[in-house]
Amino acid sequence: MNYADFTPKQVRQLVRDGKISVPTSGMCNGYAQANMVILPKELAFDFLLFCQRNKKPCPLLDVTEAGSPIPRLTAPTADLRYDIPRYRIYRHGELTDEVDNIAPYWSNDLVAFLLGCSFSFESPMLEAGLEIRHITDNHNVPMYLTNIECIPAGVFHGPMVVSMRPMKPADAIRAIQITTRMPFVHGAPIHLGNPEMIGIKDINKPDFGEPSKIYDGEIPVFWACGVTPQSIAMTVKPAFMITHAPGYMFITDIPNAQLAIM
Repeated sequence: MNYADFTPKQVRQLVRDGKISVPTSGMCNGYAQANMVILPKELAFDFLLFCQRNKKPCPLLDVTEAGSPIPRLTAPTADLRYDIPRYRIYRHGELTDEVDNIAPYWSNDLVAFLLGCSFSFESPMLEAGLEIRHITDNHNVPMYLTNIECIPAGVFHGPMVVSMRPMKPADAIRAIQITTRMPFVHGAPIHLGNPEMIGIKDINKPDFGEPSKIYDGEIPVFWACGVTPQSIAMTVKPAFMITHAPGYMFITDIPNAQLAIM
């Protein structure tokens, strides 16, 4: 089913009711989507500092009060325990569970962070007539670990993750123009062309998501990605961390236009 014309509240309710369990790319056109990270309060300041120092992969949209699952700035009627189609539970850097709600894991010392997502800039790219291959082919966006190190903060450090969309060079230029105006959802690409230059050995084997076909005359275009905290989790190995599953985002009430720099 196509959820492009649904409101964020409608989609979140369908997610909460267990009726949506697929990647959220293309849903709720015009509204910002978000990556999510949940950490114990004792690690929250270090992660907040990490986001401030690494705004390309981790552009902050909202931070909850300790113990509250309500993102009051981005969707005050939402509940982060239920309103994402799929969550991941990490313990000591190991992915231990993938679940459709996190109520059993919630505690009063947890702080949730919402980070801008590249799905948010796909709507204006589609409106400009650009093809988004993973939407065309109905699969999750490909994401890759790179050799680009994030700026450390407190206990947090590790490599950046990028998402990739194949494009003709002329379309890539237009995509740069569009996404440069949207720094709160990763902004302009960080790399175009040869993936080996950023440490990606096989473009057909993404670390997260599913591969996209790259046709003759196209180049891979790479954006910083909000799945980066999951690579950080595997590097730093905090005792406990919850994230969204890659591609399964939280849909906010914030219009994309509100995040764009005109």
